[in-house]
Amino acid sequence: MKRQLVVLAAAALATSGAALDNKAAEEMMKKDGCAACHSVDKQVVGPAFKEVAAKYKGDAKAAAMLEEKVKTGGNGVWGETPMPPNSYVSDADIKELVGWILTLQK
Repeated sequence: MKRQLVVLAAAALATSGAALDNKAAEEMMKKDGCAACHSVDKQVVGPAFKEVAAKYKGDAKAAAMLEEKVKTGGNGVWGETPMPPNSYVSDADIKELVGWILTLQK
């Protein structure tokens, strides 16, 4: 029940245009499978989200590029391990999570 409430709260935030807070973002990461390969502050399979935020800090095109990369997958930016496509994740979740990631400071 608690997990459902958190997911519903995250969905409400996404549709209201409000930025995700850390707790809602981490719940969404788990729900959408991001947490299997990423962490906020340490490298797992893919880069830490704080590293991603630092790399793209000040890049006006970063959000759109990262949203596309999350959806379709990619490789070569962070090493040899490819990121698989996440076509099953909603565009709204991807947009919210990428927006949150880009607010993180290293």
